[in-house]
Amino acid sequence: MTGTDRQVRPVPRIEDVAVHCALNDGTAVCLRTITPDDAPLIREGIAKLSAESRYLRFFSPAPVLPDAVVEQLADVDGHDHIAWGAICSDCPGRPPIGAVHAVRHCHDGPVGEFSVAVLDAFQGQGLARMMTAALLVHCHAEGLDVLDVHMLSENAAAKRLVKSMGAAWAGESAGVAEYRLDVAAAIEALRADADAPGVQDVLRTLERANGAAD
Repeated sequence: MTGTDRQVRPVPRIEDVAVHCALNDGTAVCLRTITPDDAPLIREGIAKLSAESRYLRFFSPAPVLPDAVVEQLADVDGHDHIAWGAICSDCPGRPPIGAVHAVRHCHDGPVGEFSVAVLDAFQGQGLARMMTAALLVHCHAEGLDVLDVHMLSENAAAKRLVKSMGAAWAGESAGVAEYRLDVAAAIEALRADADAPGVQDVLRTLERANGAAD
């Protein structure tokens, strides 16, 4: 077979890559980008959050959020709005169990806003860090360099997450704490976390795809 006869395998785009990995307790999960077709899954996941978790994520404990909110969360284009979700591969029906978003403040600008949510039954198993790792690699590839984080001051888990990645405190007002996360520095902090094999799996898989694309 000559070089001209050899088929060239297309390079996968980072948004087309599914990452199969495991939580700290061994539960198999699949991480992939969210698309506009995922609105029903987003609605399902929000409904399964506890009232406390919904309050911490959306600043409201309402079990059903307005359709406009769900539509905004599903309005993902992979550049100005980047989002990754997690599916439990070991669970019946493969339900959605978490999601993470980055939304630019202005078109093509380098700064956006970060948010994350994990179903209560899967919290404390490293999922937020794994999804965030995927999101950050994607953000870096799309030139989204800095992420603002707004959280309720009582959200200790969110504070631990962003501070572990080097987020800088930017202020607090009316019970809402603000942090700023440098994407490249956060990726390096996650890469240095040898005690998080799931995070390392995510980084290796997506950075391999991103490197091939380059």
